[in-house]
Amino acid sequence: MNSSESLLPGTRRALLHRVATAQAEGRTPSLVAAVQRDGRIVWSGARSCVDGHAPDDDTQFRIGSITKTFTAVLVMRLRDEGLLDLDDPLEKHLPGTDAGQVTVFQLLGHSAGLGAETPAPWWERTPGDTRPGLADVLGEKPLMHPAGHGHHYSNPGYTLLGSLVEKLRGEPWTEVLRREILEPLGMDRTSPEARAPHAGGWAVHPWADVMLPEPAEDLGLMAPAGQLWSTTTDLLRFASFLVRGDERVLRASSVAEMRAPAAPPEEGEWAAAYGLGLQAVRRNDRTLLGHSGSLPGFVAALWFSVEDDVAVVVLSNATSGPLTGSIAADLLQIVADAEPRIPEPWRPLPEFDEDLLALTGPWYWGTYVYGLKLLADRGLELLPLRGPGRSARFRARPDGTWTGLNGYYAGETLQVVRTADGTVDHLDLGSFVFTREPYERGADVPGGVDEGGWRGLAT
Repeated sequence: MNSSESLLPGTRRALLHRVATAQAEGRTPSLVAAVQRDGRIVWSGARSCVDGHAPDDDTQFRIGSITKTFTAVLVMRLRDEGLLDLDDPLEKHLPGTDAGQVTVFQLLGHSAGLGAETPAPWWERTPGDTRPGLADVLGEKPLMHPAGHGHHYSNPGYTLLGSLVEKLRGEPWTEVLRREILEPLGMDRTSPEARAPHAGGWAVHPWADVMLPEPAEDLGLMAPAGQLWSTTTDLLRFASFLVRGDERVLRASSVAEMRAPAAPPEEGEWAAAYGLGLQAVRRNDRTLLGHSGSLPGFVAALWFSVEDDVAVVVLSNATSGPLTGSIAADLLQIVADAEPRIPEPWRPLPEFDEDLLALTGPWYWGTYVYGLKLLADRGLELLPLRGPGRSARFRARPDGTWTGLNGYYAGETLQVVRTADGTVDHLDLGSFVFTREPYERGADVPGGVDEGGWRGLAT
């Protein structure tokens, strides 16, 4: 398992040291990790308690809640096809549950207010047929918090989403998953059941170096929340898709929508957020996205950085073994810091519009100065040039206006306002007026401009 030629020797040594330390200190039977950069696997490594039996990048481990991200992609596909709206109440498409008033969006982002777990017995360690219907998953009081008011992680919420997929597709969740995600992405080592070679799940005694095998149950209705088995290679393929999108599965703009925070984080958790089926954390001024996962006998983590174009997967087979999320974040940081991404060469735009070029340069909102920059595809970017201010990128519309893509101006309209003779008077951004000079005379500035003009103290 040697795919590390493109990393420097010092980087490879640091990665191996972190994995070896994690396996030893985490007291886990085995641990495997892999790193991807620019869409290509550049390093993989593993440690095992049995000499000569370390797992490789084709060994399946159970990935737990990373399964939720796959379920979220299936739901987003339904949205993109027009079969549902994210603001639809569940009842519209899946009637008869006691949670019908919550929306698809709230379920995806864990803001529906549902309970974190099913009623007893513990669903992760009992057969799925223990809960034959959705009522057995939701219990007598499914809503524990007001819907839409905040983040509260819910495993039953993703059971509802899996059932929603089955209802609208008319097929089992497993079959829809295989046809719509796994096959297009070439993930032939990801499956609902274990396929050899695969790791066995173990519990390690907290006070002695002895082990106990864990059961591997079919989760039944709970499968969309945590059923899958996968490998480092397959999960890195999935990570590449979550960065770039793939028209065969989900377009890039919809994948980017999944990465955006969907609800306020819990109190005291401002360094972390949850999108639509994706976790997000801030670590050393870097945003990491992905998901962690655990089931009895297994812990897993997938993290990627869009900015660095680095992704990491860590898989282990111990119930309370190494902290795979922290390990994956460490591995990503090792690569991103030791070998920063080399930017693409600057290249001029292939074509541009002279009228748009004339709009670039300094603009003033009152006395705040901004620069307007021309981007590819007639896009624009607004940047504060001095002091505080709100920056934003804008996408061109066919009607000659622009839509804000990020920050304060996300969704807002930027338009050029002209005088009767066609001369540009000002830019209107969500009612804010930007002029070529501070409070420019003659321009249509709200409230008007004092006829006396600018003056010094003596006047």
